[in-house]
Amino acid sequence: MKITGKLLILSLSLLLLIPPAFGAGLEEKVKEHTLKNGMKVLMVERHTSPTVALWIRYKVGSVNELSDERGIAHLLEHMLFKGTKTIGTRNYAAERPLLAEIEKNASELMAEKLKKDKADKGKIEALSKKLASLEAKEDAYVLPNEFSQIYAKNGGLSLNAFTAKDTTAYMVNLPSNKIELWASMESDRMKNAVLRQFYTERNVVMEERRRAYETEPDGKLWEEFLAAAFVAHPYGLPIIGWMSDIENLSRTKAESFLRRYYAPNNAVVAIVGDIDPRKTVSLVEKYFGSIPPGRSVPPVATVEPKQSGERRVEVVDDAEPELLMGFHKPAVSSPDDYVFDVIEMILADGRTSLLFRKLVVETQIAADISAASVPGSMYPNLFLISATPRSPHTVAELEKAINDELELLKNKPLSRKELDKVLNNLEAGEINSMGSNGGIAYRLTEYEATVGTWRYMVEHRKKVARVTPEDVLRVARTYFTRENRTVGFITKREATR
Repeated sequence: MKITGKLLILSLSLLLLIPPAFGAGLEEKVKEHTLKNGMKVLMVERHTSPTVALWIRYKVGSVNELSDERGIAHLLEHMLFKGTKTIGTRNYAAERPLLAEIEKNASELMAEKLKKDKADKGKIEALSKKLASLEAKEDAYVLPNEFSQIYAKNGGLSLNAFTAKDTTAYMVNLPSNKIELWASMESDRMKNAVLRQFYTERNVVMEERRRAYETEPDGKLWEEFLAAAFVAHPYGLPIIGWMSDIENLSRTKAESFLRRYYAPNNAVVAIVGDIDPRKTVSLVEKYFGSIPPGRSVPPVATVEPKQSGERRVEVVDDAEPELLMGFHKPAVSSPDDYVFDVIEMILADGRTSLLFRKLVVETQIAADISAASVPGSMYPNLFLISATPRSPHTVAELEKAINDELELLKNKPLSRKELDKVLNNLEAGEINSMGSNGGIAYRLTEYEATVGTWRYMVEHRKKVARVTPEDVLRVARTYFTRENRTVGFITKREATR
């Protein structure tokens, strides 16, 4: 599951700006438990409805893939709904040798295709036909969507998953009397996942890539923009992988990645809702406690070199103009990141924010505008401004207008009133966010996995409150420079003729 283009920026902005503040009233409500195998469990007891949000977030994402594994975390997101040795199959004992035969045939086919011009076309055709025949035999053993159907029959809602740069998450909402079903299902998935119909699903992902990126101007711009902004760090690589990456992913590689990292010691679980924490711990221990730990996810060693000049990316397509402007900035663990949170809210949080008011409401140069830190948070990332020019205004006019406002931010100190507005918005976000079990589970797992502690939510507002007008000036002057800037834009094809 992924979001592209403007929707991506808006979604990230909303997730980043609202939830951290709710930690202030949550500190005493979170119950922690760590299993001997390293799995961290975070529980919040909320009896507002007889339901519970259940999240498992793994501390592994696309940033952790090796060069021959790109796209594998996203493909695994698809595959982990295919079932286990007992779910999704009519007869696993009979299916298992067929899976091995499929893998042998697929490996031979990929190896032959990699020979490019020297490949034996006849051999490729024969192996392709054999693979299709074997997959048809496998289909006879498969019970499609059984994993999802079990949840649905038991009142499950919002069953989903997503792959991000830093983490991967799987979630569902259930009636509170179905927690044991969840523990049974998810522990089975953690121990016994079977990557059946792998090559069929790989084709689905390839089609997803074609549809969402290769034929979608916003998707093209996003990928090319990130590739230009990050020349060394894997943040510049697409989560879904390049097409050639996907074409060469094998079930053997996927299983290796799965067994290495999708293990209790790399998992953070959040259980939020109508629960008894003591009984919940007992259930979690019963089902997950015997699963052995896997390999700890190693940190990314590559450091993005300092940018030494503006980079520009243009996508010419039959699409309306679009503008992305990004500046390299520190990771979420840096004190300057709190200053960027303030800048983000001042520039683009709501209709009264600086950029929205000036460019959308007053001058009407832009049709919309937003800001967010992307594409991940564990490592140094980008402060991104995304905007669409309002006809007849151009991308060039919009870019100049944004740069003019950033120059003002670098030279005109903010008032105490403007900083107080940021804190008031955070408090409003706290009230709104406390109404959602899923929202709380999202942030508990997000910060425990990326920052190392969910208590980041508790400290966030306190540290934002310490940000001064001088901090904003210093950070703006340090990072909002031409040599630290990457600009991407869509030019409508007819405009180039």
